[in-house]
Amino acid sequence: MTAPALQARGLVKRYGRVTAIDGADFDLLPGEVLAVVGDNGAGKSSLIKALSGALVPDEGTVLLDGVETHFHSPLDARHAGIETVHQTLALAPAMDIATNLFLGREIRRTGPLGSVLRLLDRGAMRQQAQEQLDALGIETVQHIGQLVETLSGGQRQAVAVARAAMFGRKMVIMDEPTAALGVKESGQVLDLIRRIRDRGLPVVLISHDMPQVFEIADRIHVHRLGRRAAVVRPADATMSQVVSLMTGALRPGDPDAPPNLVDT
Repeated sequence: MTAPALQARGLVKRYGRVTAIDGADFDLLPGEVLAVVGDNGAGKSSLIKALSGALVPDEGTVLLDGVETHFHSPLDARHAGIETVHQTLALAPAMDIATNLFLGREIRRTGPLGSVLRLLDRGAMRQQAQEQLDALGIETVQHIGQLVETLSGGQRQAVAVARAAMFGRKMVIMDEPTAALGVKESGQVLDLIRRIRDRGLPVVLISHDMPQVFEIADRIHVHRLGRRAAVVRPADATMSQVVSLMTGALRPGDPDAPPNLVDT
């Protein structure tokens, strides 16, 4: 088996008497799209926050490329090469596309203009931003200098995904990237995810849209009651079986259960 790009073992997070993560395990393999599914309250969001630095677990270990890692903030995870696309997208509507792609990572001019006056090299940012959009095959954006507030929902999602792919050296995590999009725009985002995977960058996809999960995922991580219930391949399972695993109506090892790829 290929060594995981990101691995977690025994993660625990408690809020008083509430246990959000209950000994959760996680494995993301290089170059795959791993879908994380689970019922509301299953602990998916808490798990992803622990993997992206937004939450510090009380117990357990996280390994990045086999090396134990401790994230104390999302900035730590970003420095390690993990980019997250949240549902809110974290875009600045009044700024243009290029500025949003480099938000927090702006390129400054060389010499005193950059070091003393801290002027931005907007030309370099626009050029690199356009190269990134071209590399990902994003053709719905008319001009790199277009304000984000003038973009459609799908175009904004494409900008957020492009930014993550631009700076994510290790992996990209996407939280419900098609939740507010129509059929056509959702298809465009799924195409973007495929292109990111084809570039060798693994993707974690959190989604409630089961048809989309089965369309794009290489493996499906089923989360239930704060921990990993099973990992299955879409080719080996039906949507009904995955939903049954999510709700507990079906358990790994049951005669009607699909093959489980991990020990739970």
